[in-house]
Amino acid sequence: MEQKTASRVEVLIVGLGGMGVLTAGQLLSGAALQVYEYVSYVPSYDTFRRGGLCECTVVFSDKEIASPILDQAQTVMIFDGSQFKAFESRVRPGGVIIVESAGLTDKPERKDFRLLPVSGLEIAISMGSSVINNLILLGVYVKVIKAISSELVEKELERKYGGKEAILKQNREAFRRGLELAKTMER
Repeated sequence: MEQKTASRVEVLIVGLGGMGVLTAGQLLSGAALQVYEYVSYVPSYDTFRRGGLCECTVVFSDKEIASPILDQAQTVMIFDGSQFKAFESRVRPGGVIIVESAGLTDKPERKDFRLLPVSGLEIAISMGSSVINNLILLGVYVKVIKAISSELVEKELERKYGGKEAILKQNREAFRRGLELAKTMER
């Protein structure tokens, strides 16, 4: 169950308030705590209104994290495709951008990263709730990046939503759909 393929992993998760950016970051950092010695979770959001820009940086490492603030990350997950242009520069060369394809109209200006458009919102709506898109994209991230096991994320889902069986079931199903979707994207 313990899966660790790198000694340091960095991900920037971005979207708009209410899209589950912070929840995805919390789930990921909680799962990472099970296998990495150091984990940093730094949320940043517009407190004035729902729908404002929201992001969180998650870093997990076997060595102390000198600073959780990153100009560029190994992976950038973008929950709102219209934000792609604003965050393309935040992925490191050789990194990965996982982006919601709804609203994605811009083409990449760079060619030194892997772009994975995901139709998570469409899938989430077909499952009955647009708010589970974050878990679909998180499933894609976990399967493609392989930094932690899906079982650890599922344990975090159970910890966070235990006692709320309907929510837990829907969230688990969305996460698993993301894992399945990612199989079509693996190299």
